[in-house]
This record gives sequence, C-alpha cells and structure tokens, in this order.
Amino acid sequence: MAKIKKDTNLRKSILQAAITGQLINNVKGETKTGKELLDKIIEERNAKLLADWEEAKKKNPKAKKPTPIAASEIKEDEIPFEIPKSWCWCRLGDVVTILGDGLHGTPKFDISGEYYFVNGNNLNNGIIEIKSDTKKVNEKEYEKYKKDLNKYTIFVSINGTIGNIAFYNNEKIVLGKSACYFNVAIEDLKKFFFYLFNTDFFLKYALDNATGTTIKNVSLGTMRNFIFPLPPLAVQNAIVAKLEEVLPLVDAYENAVLQKEELKTALPDKVKKAILQEAIQGKLTKSWRKIATIEESGKQLLDKIIEERNAKLLADWEEAKKKNPKAKKPAPIVPSEITEDEIPFEIPKSWCWCRLGDVGDWKSGSTPSRSNPEFYNGNIPWLKTGDLTDDFVDIIPECISEIALKSCSMRLNPVGSVLIAMYGATIGKLGILNIEATTNQACCACITHEPISNKYMFYYLMSQKKALTEKAEGGAQPNISREKLVIYPFPLPPLAEQEKIVEIIEQMLPLCEKLGG
Repeated sequence: MAKIKKDTNLRKSILQAAITGQLINNVKGETKTGKELLDKIIEERNAKLLADWEEAKKKNPKAKKPTPIAASEIKEDEIPFEIPKSWCWCRLGDVVTILGDGLHGTPKFDISGEYYFVNGNNLNNGIIEIKSDTKKVNEKEYEKYKKDLNKYTIFVSINGTIGNIAFYNNEKIVLGKSACYFNVAIEDLKKFFFYLFNTDFFLKYALDNATGTTIKNVSLGTMRNFIFPLPPLAVQNAIVAKLEEVLPLVDAYENAVLQKEELKTALPDKVKKAILQEAIQGKLTKSWRKIATIEESGKQLLDKIIEERNAKLLADWEEAKKKNPKAKKPAPIVPSEITEDEIPFEIPKSWCWCRLGDVGDWKSGSTPSRSNPEFYNGNIPWLKTGDLTDDFVDIIPECISEIALKSCSMRLNPVGSVLIAMYGATIGKLGILNIEATTNQACCACITHEPISNKYMFYYLMSQKKALTEKAEGGAQPNISREKLVIYPFPLPPLAEQEKIVEIIEQMLPLCEKLGG
C-alpha cells in the first residue's frame, strides 16, 4: 500500500507561501526591515574580523588587516519572485560566519571510539541520526578532523541525496564530505533556515547548479551564492510559529493509504476537515495563546452578550408600555446550562461552552404562494438552499416583492448573516450573505450577536456538518430543524481568538484545494 510522501503538494505550497511573504509578511508593531537585519549581521561580522585581527597582531605585528565584508550585490535578473517591501534579498554567504564541508577521505575507524563518522544520510528532519551501521573513530582521529561546530551550526547534505538538514546539538561527530556545515551569524535564524532549506525553491536551486550525473554534488560556492529572501527577525519568528502550527496537520496525513485517484479527491477534504476540527478545539491557536493578551475570556464575552440582550429586552418593554401599560415584563435571558455528557471535546480554559441560540438570532424563512403573482418578481432576493455553496452569497437568482415580505412572515436578513440548509439534498450547506436577503423554509439564517465573529460561526458549522446531519430526523427529507440548531453546543473563544482562528483557517483552506491538482 502506498504512503504519502512528506513533501505533499500542501506542504510545498505552505512552505512556498512562507518564504514569499504570503503566509505572514509583517508583524504588528514591527518597524525593523530585513535590510536592517542584514546590515546588522554584516556590521557584527566586520567587528569580529577586526577583533580577531587585533588579537593576531599581538603575536604577529605584520598581520594583514582584513578586507571589510560587504553585502553581496543581487542583480535584478537574479530575483526569482516578489517579496514584501520590508524584506530583502541576500546570499547565504552574507549571513554565515563560516561555511565548509566534511572530510574528503576516510578516517581511521575504531569500533571502541566515542565519535561517530556522519554523512548526509545521517541528517534527518533537524537531527543527526546515528544508525546501526554508523562507524566510529577515537579521540585522536577526531582531533585531526574536528570542525568549528556550535549552537549556531546547521548541516545540509550536498552530495547524493540533496537537502537533508540537521542542527548541531553537541553530538560527538566527525563530518564526512557529503554534508556541508555553516554557522549562522544569529542563532534566531536557525529555524527559519530549517524551513527555507525544506522548500522546493532551495532544492531546485541546488539541483539546477549541482555537478555530476549519477551522483549529484553541490559545491560550497553554490551554497554560498544561494539567494534567499530575508524577513525582519520578528517576521521570521512569526513565520516559524505559524509553520509549527499548521505543518503538523499535514504530517497527520503523510501515512494515509489512498489510491492515486482517491488521493486527488478525498485527501483535500480530509485535510480540510482536520484543519477545521483542530481549529474549533483551540489547537491551531495554542502557540498564539502563549503570547497573546486575552482581555476578555469566552465566559466574560458570553456574559456581556446576555447582559446586552437583557438590556435590549427591557428597553423594548419600556417602549411597549407607552402603548400598553399592562405589557408584561419579559423574563431575563440566562446562559444555557451545558451538561457534561453534551460536551464533545475539550477546549482551552479561556473558552466556554454555550449554545448556538445564546450567540445568535436564528430564523427560518418561508415560500410565498406561487399562485399569487404579486409575491414574485420584486427586488428582494429570496434564497433557496440550492443557492448555497459553502461560501459568500453574492448573487441570488430569484426575488420576491415587498408585499410577500410583509404577508408571509419572513425576515429580511442583513449582510453578514450565516445561512444553513436544514433539510433535503443540500442539508448542512452553508453561506454568508453579502447582500440582504430572505430565505425559504428549508434555510435557517443566523444573525450573530455582537461581537461574535460570523466567520467563526460559519467555520464552526462547517466543522459540524456530519454531526448536525446525524441529528436530522424524518424519512425522505431528514430535517435538522431550527429547534435543534439553537440548542446545539457551541465552543466560544475570546473575540481576538475567534478572529485569529478565522485568519489561520483562511490561509490554510485554499492550500488544501491544491492537493487535488
């Protein structure tokens, strides 16, 4: 049975989006640029050169003063794609303090030695992998061939298999020639470089410039001249954080067993469902919560919504009393109780469970009588569930009249209303209105209470399509019903986290579609 390779189309698309600034191109409050970061690195490298020269002069007064390092020139025809204005192009040689390769030859092996002789095939997803057949050398042999390895060191395989990557973590090793090593000028660059060297952009560059036929080899000069986009440091960190959020979702499907045609059709949907499920459980925003300032929890947000709804009830009652002094005072709204056996999954502590009816005003529509010609061909859009496409609704083919709106107990739903089909072949289909519209009785519209994100509501309902459909009742036309919708459990994050979840989902879902290409 087939195994999906690690470099799926989705993974490639995400990594390419990261290095072109489409995943994240700026960070709120960040004023630094990639060019300023590059200048700082060059400045520090030159300061180190001068310090080393001053030290050398103590032993040799005639020691030659080093030529200052300057940032490489990048010609316009060398630039492969556009990047954000705050980023800059540079070469690998600009941002590393040393770049070399391993031993060209074979050391003297010693089965009782403490140091492992590693090559490119020992580099695996960020770690140095010691295999059962990895040979060893003793300390004397190690001293002959040791390199300047430290916490700034990254290894990349450059002979045979190109692009395996590992960080140095104080392993006792001697490096072979099929791998190169370089020490980045700033340790914070390491993780960004890890993802950069996993992109097709780097691999294509390396293979296009490699020599050899049977066994490809990338020279140190080729590595040194590698042109790449350099974001400001804060943006790099944000890109790394985002990739660490989303790539595990891809990893979850690497070992999925699918036939070729099934892969094209089923996998995008499976990944989409996984993304939505992770999102509504708070897993996509786990890293974000560690650095975010949460001013209002989900429970506080819910209490605020209930308070404002009660204030509106009282205001309406006061207004009603002007016409009818005996108007009955409304009972206060209270948050719905959610029993433990209703909770389908765990959510973060800053979230709370409530019901869909607590956070939105739900109403289904109706179908004006076709026998009355005055009800149709007006200017009020009238949506049927077949018009829903799990997307924004901009065009609705059929319209009804003002007379129908007033006569048929219908609501004109405002822009931003979330729609869901309740029965029939389209059950569970969704939409968000970009225009004011009424609906037929098979569609329920939700006007979310302020400040609930209607997009978060939309994606939550999308994640629950299967569960909601299973609750439908009836024979030929199973019906979810408005009554079932308003009591359905809803995980409520703080508003800022709702918006962050929507942002991540909308970055991820378009990339899922590329899996089927």
